[in-house]
Amino acid sequence: MPLNILAVDDSQTMRDMLVLALAGAEFNVTLAENGLQGIHALQKMNPNVIITDINMPVLDGFGFIERVRKGDKLRAVPILILTTESAPELKQRARNAGATGWIVKPFDKVKLISAIRKVAA
Repeated sequence: MPLNILAVDDSQTMRDMLVLALAGAEFNVTLAENGLQGIHALQKMNPNVIITDINMPVLDGFGFIERVRKGDKLRAVPILILTTESAPELKQRARNAGATGWIVKPFDKVKLISAIRKVAA
């Protein structure tokens, strides 16, 4: 059974890259351009894993994660951060907000798919 993935990133190029990488792995991918669109997308889907960028307009990744974790329905859904940032204090802030893991862009397709399967298990 394919996994349902929500990918939230303001970069069209990154969203396209994620679709190419994940669709080939038989994942159903839903896309959002920012955290607020991600919140709206979650009302219409049941994701197995959420992937989000940090630096986005309207609602950034930290705010997005905090809002997802406030609801009971998605509290246990794994959230992977996919970002160009690598500062330890940002990683800690993400963990405190409720993130499950951190992947630095540019991503390796095989490692990303492996991480998704690992946290979804």
